[in-house]
Amino acid sequence: MKMKAPRGTKDVLPKDVYKWHYLEDTFRETCKNFGYNEIRTPIFEHTELFKRGVGETTDIVQKEMYSFEDNGGRDITLKPEGTAPVVRAFIEHKLYADAQPTKLYYATPCFRYERPQAGRLRAFHQFGIEVFGTTNPQIDAEIIGVAMDFFSRLHIKNLELRINSVGCKKCRSDYNEVLKKYLSTKVEKLCNTCNDRYERNPMRIIDCKNEKCKEEVSDIPLMIDHLCEECSNDFNQLKESLNLMDIGFIVDPKIVRGLDYYTKTAFEIISNEIGSQSTVCGGGRYDGLIEQLGGPSMPGIGFGMGIERLLLTLENNNIEIPKPDKLDVFIVSLGEKSNRESVKILKSIREENLSADKDYLERSMKAQFKYANKRNARFCIVIGENEIEKGVVTLKNMETGDQTEISIDNIGQEIKNICK
Repeated sequence: MKMKAPRGTKDVLPKDVYKWHYLEDTFRETCKNFGYNEIRTPIFEHTELFKRGVGETTDIVQKEMYSFEDNGGRDITLKPEGTAPVVRAFIEHKLYADAQPTKLYYATPCFRYERPQAGRLRAFHQFGIEVFGTTNPQIDAEIIGVAMDFFSRLHIKNLELRINSVGCKKCRSDYNEVLKKYLSTKVEKLCNTCNDRYERNPMRIIDCKNEKCKEEVSDIPLMIDHLCEECSNDFNQLKESLNLMDIGFIVDPKIVRGLDYYTKTAFEIISNEIGSQSTVCGGGRYDGLIEQLGGPSMPGIGFGMGIERLLLTLENNNIEIPKPDKLDVFIVSLGEKSNRESVKILKSIREENLSADKDYLERSMKAQFKYANKRNARFCIVIGENEIEKGVVTLKNMETGDQTEISIDNIGQEIKNICK
């Protein structure tokens, strides 16, 4: 049997891992500039966390979670998204007792059982940020600013920010009555998923991807036309803050997001690369989630973005990720005595925080130089019997071909000075 990675998963090979390092480093640096601290949560959680947090009416909970019973009989789920685990950690460790707001970011693996396609895997990775402890709409604008600044650092252009308000508990309840009345004559013509949402969360019907359903509810009442005074004021302040930050946006009243916990601000950032559209970031406010999961009444807001989809966006935009630095030094050794001496030299060079390697396959000198070229070595050190007797090595610049002799004594510092 030929072993292959499970469907919907993907290996990240050494030739590509530098791209991931670049994205991770850029995201961390962006978050640091905005005053966010990193948090790391376990890969799996109790299933109840996602049922209560993400929402039982969502596709994630109903169809996509990787859940199992462990050896202790506990119902466990591989995390399908990053927000609920961060909220759980916030409550469990009483971070709400600290000075607020709490500003966190993460890079985490996630798991969802769905049909694999370009930029969408069953085992994928996500960047995200969460802010707890403030209802100020300026923080809503700030987290959007984090995402937009991150994309700017990656040189991604042709982005479109779409924003909406999905209301609060009070105006959502009133709106749901309007919505149910509108849908009562149409529900029989809608898909089974929409029928289920009609009872549990009718606003999610707006998010249905079924073309027949879309056509049937094309004139559906929209939440943005039924906001209470507080939600309307907050949405206006969000728009004002985005204008002050010189961030362009489009108000899209049909953005509801796919998770039940959203309140007020909801947004998506769309990449319009090569004629197609792809959501590269989505998020919003969830002012009742902390309390819903057993914590104090405290507001929250955040976003998530898939790393695999982000890499695809860079590729589609022909954006080259900088390649890693070359190997500083490769040691070409000739003969048994030289091979032993190369071990000592290698240690000396690495102690100077330089990248260095040597031959371990007893190749010929020609083959060693060929291998050094494949490794993109900046310099080669050549050491043979004659060099050992003289107490020197030959240093070859692989780009210019220039060669010079340097003393073996204090060789690490000598190489460091040359490599500067």
